[in-house]
Amino acid sequence: MERLQKVMAQAGVASRRKSEELIVAGKVKVNGVVTTELGTRVSTTDRVEVEGVQLVKEQNVYYLLYKPKGVISTANDEKGRKTVVDFFPEIAERIYPVGRLDYDTSGIILMTNDGDFSYLMTHPKFEIKKRYIAKVKGIPRREDLRKLERGIELEDGMTAPANVKTQSVDKKTMTSIIEITIHEGKNRQVRRMFDAIECPVLNLKREEFANLTTRGLNAGEARQLTVHEIKQLRVLAETGKLG
Repeated sequence: MERLQKVMAQAGVASRRKSEELIVAGKVKVNGVVTTELGTRVSTTDRVEVEGVQLVKEQNVYYLLYKPKGVISTANDEKGRKTVVDFFPEIAERIYPVGRLDYDTSGIILMTNDGDFSYLMTHPKFEIKKRYIAKVKGIPRREDLRKLERGIELEDGMTAPANVKTQSVDKKTMTSIIEITIHEGKNRQVRRMFDAIECPVLNLKREEFANLTTRGLNAGEARQLTVHEIKQLRVLAETGKLG
């Protein structure tokens, strides 16, 4: 017997957290009966339906996408804007993004239909590192960068410690290129961190996710993760070290 939200995530419906939202919203039936209890457990013989569609176990797939700017990190968008899923028209599985990247941010984002894998990659307790390159307005003072390194107060709480390096400064344009590595995923976190030290982000790219980069890809291109890469990511999340 497995928890309902875990079964849904494994079937590629959505992440475990999103599956919980669907359950609470009354959009899930077990053996024809609507259930809103997150503690519900089901077996392989139970019939589970989500929004009228019966669950069918899909083969798990894993992709790395170089997301361009101007693309939404969701499976669909009410306003009809381009989403990360639109880059996979030939994929039969119902994939969705692992975490998010802001509309105006480019760089690496993982795509999968494996809810457990998505959970390992996104929950803060697993401390999966993400490295960004930010072009910011102004030249941050060393004391301000130390605030980012120690953790800075945002409206939704303190950020965890970060690694921050100044790559270059341009005194003519009064802009700086800053490298920052975090392991959280608060909404628009990097942008808000720089806003907090009054150096707004002008351009932002996620260069690295765990041990993965977009090397060899152009914006809008994707590739499948190798079996070795998937194993390495799981080991990293579970042990904090690459296997």
